[in-house]
Amino acid sequence: MSVPIRVWARHVPEGAMEQLESIAAQPYVVEHVAAMPDLHVAHGVAVGTVFATEDTVVPSALGGDLGCGMSAVRFDFPAARLAPSTLRKWLEAVTREIPVGDATHRGKGVTFHDETPLSTSALEHVRKRLGPKHLGTLGGGNHFIELDRDGGGDLWLLVHSGSRGLGSAIAAHHLRAAEVEGLGSIPGLRRDTEAGRACLSDLEWALSFARANRDELMRRTTALVVELTRQEPDQSSHVDVHHNFVRAEEHFGRRLLVHRKGAISAAVGERALIPGSMGTASYLVEGLGSADSFSSASHGAGRVMTRREAREQIREDRFAQSMRRVVFDQRKRGLIEEAPAAYRDIAEVLEDEADLVVPRVRLEPIAVLKG
Repeated sequence: MSVPIRVWARHVPEGAMEQLESIAAQPYVVEHVAAMPDLHVAHGVAVGTVFATEDTVVPSALGGDLGCGMSAVRFDFPAARLAPSTLRKWLEAVTREIPVGDATHRGKGVTFHDETPLSTSALEHVRKRLGPKHLGTLGGGNHFIELDRDGGGDLWLLVHSGSRGLGSAIAAHHLRAAEVEGLGSIPGLRRDTEAGRACLSDLEWALSFARANRDELMRRTTALVVELTRQEPDQSSHVDVHHNFVRAEEHFGRRLLVHRKGAISAAVGERALIPGSMGTASYLVEGLGSADSFSSASHGAGRVMTRREAREQIREDRFAQSMRRVVFDQRKRGLIEEAPAAYRDIAEVLEDEADLVVPRVRLEPIAVLKG
């Protein structure tokens, strides 16, 4: 290895250490590699990996869903006043309002007004074709819209989504470019090259689109909560964080490009969100600015089972028992892949990163819509 590896996970999944060693051996990585408590194997670079470079951007270290992240806002309204029947009606209304899974907006859709040019005509074509259809859509997998209850009984709205098909197209394009002219066995692009500049510019646009997508999802679902509660949200409580991104930051006395794949920024005093699973608590946390983690923390509980393993190993009755306090669409296929048992215990994750973040608000799910 060129640099050391620092691991916060008490259990390192099979294959994840090899992926950490691979990225730590790359010629462009500086200082060290940090592995978050929710570490697990993924394509190319493990989810939960954080590292820095001086002048190189590494497309495969950012995931396919660029800018994937979380938003949350609190309502000064007692969550206990929402009966299960009311929550089911709210979920049905959200399902009608928000395209989920592979569904997109029909007709004109929603316009995103950041017209920063993308680096190729092909990406411009994808933006024109997909932008209005995908802005304000949830996507699939572990993306979700959720109502939660905090320790004081107040209602919270949480959204987890990213840059959708546009971010995927941008990520795939720059991964191919890196494979052609990149440096290292996990190829990176120097930022002073045309390919590197194009990659960083397109990534920045993808992050803006991801945040705008969450903003639109929050706007639409907030309106449905207000309709239900007659209570406007407390905008001072609003939090939004990215999970998959690269950003120029000051660390160890120099300006570095910090790559986070499945990790959040957790600078001193910075508020962030760490979700559990669809049946377990999420947390609003405050960062401690650990230098060892490049001021980072976990982005969630982290999977302990693949989707296939979850289908094969988790019984339907066990899944139903774990979800007995949460309203969800029981007709939706494939939800067992997102069962709480497929994820780490969020309490253990927070214990493992006690030097990275401080939990401030515990959020218990009461209604969940999965992508």
